Formats: sequence, structure tokens, C-alpha cells
Amino acid sequence: MRPIRPALAAVGLTAVLALAATACGPGDDNAGDKPSGSTASSSSDGIQIPDDIKDRLKEHGFDLDKWKDGEWKNWDKDKWLREAQDFINPIIDGLWDPDRMKGADKQPQQPVPNDISGDKGITDPVPAPVTAQELNSPYHKSLPALGKVIFDTPEGQAVCSGTVVKDPAHPGKSNLVWTAGHCVHAGAKGGWYRNIIFVPSYNDGGKSAAELPKPTREQLAPYGVFWADGAQTSDQWIAGGGPSGGAGAPYDFAVLHVAPEKGSTKSLEETTGSAVSVDFNAPAVPKIASMSANGYPAAKPFDGQKLFRCADKPGRLSLAQNDPTMYRLGCTMTGGSSGGGWLTTGQDGQPALVSNTSIGPVESGWLAGPRLGKEAKQVYEAQSKKFANK
Repeated sequence: MRPIRPALAAVGLTAVLALAATACGPGDDNAGDKPSGSTASSSSDGIQIPDDIKDRLKEHGFDLDKWKDGEWKNWDKDKWLREAQDFINPIIDGLWDPDRMKGADKQPQQPVPNDISGDKGITDPVPAPVTAQELNSPYHKSLPALGKVIFDTPEGQAVCSGTVVKDPAHPGKSNLVWTAGHCVHAGAKGGWYRNIIFVPSYNDGGKSAAELPKPTREQLAPYGVFWADGAQTSDQWIAGGGPSGGAGAPYDFAVLHVAPEKGSTKSLEETTGSAVSVDFNAPAVPKIASMSANGYPAAKPFDGQKLFRCADKPGRLSLAQNDPTMYRLGCTMTGGSSGGGWLTTGQDGQPALVSNTSIGPVESGWLAGPRLGKEAKQVYEAQSKKFANK
């Protein structure tokens, strides 16, 4: 593991440029609304690119046709876009077939040592492990806002978890997904991951990998596949994040805006029937009786196909004197659960997202997630505003 680096000073957040993608095939009502650019050029397969973004792609030497034909596999340092405004994720229709989705089992982050605290003064004792419990299937009835985030990295296909969250710009029709920063961007020594998708209620029937030797798309993605056409994480994660969290861990959160791979008039929230609110003013740790971490753990002994939950009273974990204190729960979930929403009862009595899984130890037993404050609220509001008129 790399040592925790000194905290980085907070810097201003910048909006993310993204491709607005239209339908690439026949209509599919099990998918979300598609945004559109006000001034755009279209390629022959229906991908619509706002002209200002198309010009920016040219500046980076990208040809969309070559990208879709395999240029995206070029992870050379000078081709790996890393700045906040450089996110691109054009739809490649059919790329994520069932075998490719099922086979994605890598985790983009490494485990950390059990004793990681850099500030014992505001760190609570290591919690006792809480055995993760599988949610009852179909998962859509248990926790319809949850799903799986799948993407490509230089090492291959990787997985995280995500949660559909409410969008203040589109009440009842959200296309926003909350996940971890390390599930979309490699941090200080890397850039944006590619071909990022969100699959709500992934493997809704709760089948194990052994029970899915040749899964169908309907089994793994019963509510469709949604591509990220916008992504934003904290500047602190981009500047200081690393394979085991690094200085960016207390700011390890991200918000995706998604569009369906197949056309639809329904938003992601309408498709799943659920979206949770985000609480940026959650009570202090001693006042929270219970919090649940939710996700699709993929590292052993799990196989990445099933949705699990841990419920525990949260404690505090401090990595550096000047950084926000993180939440910590006892939990045996492993890599792959990263990005999954941490839920508690909100002020309105309904489930509210207050964190997401960020880091865990070498031997599973606990998980830690960022406490969401002003930086997280800025990321969330900026992504909502970006797509407010689309």
C-alpha cells in the first residue's frame, strides 16, 4: 500500500463536458431519457455530439469512428484523458454483451491495511466484522435504486456499485447515479475510465455465477443498460486519489448522468421506480443508530453477481488532520461493492444516501466511506445543472 499523502488543499470544481448520445437502435422502454445537444453533428450510427465537444475531441486527436472501432483500447499516457472537463464516453452499441458484463470482475482499487488511521484522536476503535447478507431476490423489490457500474480500465473490465439518486432539476425523472470517484477516474496517476455503464437491478433473479453459465441480456440487465454521458468527481480525487485511496479517499465520490443504450421516453428513475435523496447534512456519527452499506462484492469469497448489504452503527475514521473524517462500518463485503450507497433514514423518514463505499482492509472486516459535505454537494448540483435543460 502507498502511504497516505498529506491532505491536498481544496480547489474549485469544474463542470464535465460529455457526449450527448441518442438512440442507437430500436426503442426500448426499459431504459432512460436521452439528452440532446442544442447544436450538434451526428455520425452515421446516430451518435450526436455537440459541436463544441466535437472540436475538443479533435484537439485531443480523437476520431469517433476509430474510437468505436477499438481506439478506446489505447491507454497510452498521452491518450488517457484525465482533466475534469475531458470526460468522454460515446455509446458503442452492443459492446457490453452478457458474457462481457458477467466477466467483469476486477476492482479498480486495492485493499488497505487494517490500521490506516493517521489521526487517532478522532478515530473510533476498529469495528467488529458484520457478515454481509444477500438481499432477497428479485432485487428490484428489495432495493430498486441499486445497480452495478461496469467499465473498462487498462487492466481489463472492472466493476463497482451505484445508486439512483434524485435530481433536483428533474423531479421524478432522474438520470443521476451516485458512485465512488475511483469507479470513474484513476486519480493522481491516471485518467477517466472508459465505456462506463450502469445496470439497475443487475442479475435481478439473484443467480450465482455457476447458475449463469451463458446468461441472457434479460437476466443480467432486465431494466436495460445505461451509458454515462456525463461524469463528475471531486478535484481532490483527481489530484490525490490512488490505488489504495490515497489523499483523495475522504473525497472519493462521483455522480454520473446516464442515457439508455436503446432509445426510450422514460428516465432511469421512472424505469426503476425509485431514486433516493442525498443528505449532505447527516447527523454526527454518535446520533446515527444504524447505517447500511449496499453493493455487489466481487472479490473472494463473493462472485460479483449478487447484491449484499451490511447494517451497523457507524464509527469514525480519520486519515489526516485536515481532511474530513470518514464513516466506518463493520462489513465483510469486498471489492466490487465500491461506490455502493450507504443508506440511513432521512429527515423525511425515507431512505437517504449519506455516503458510498470507498476503502476497506486487506482482510475484509470493515468498510469506510466519505462523509458528504460541501464538496460532494457541489459535484451533485453541478451535474444536475449541467443537464437541467436536456
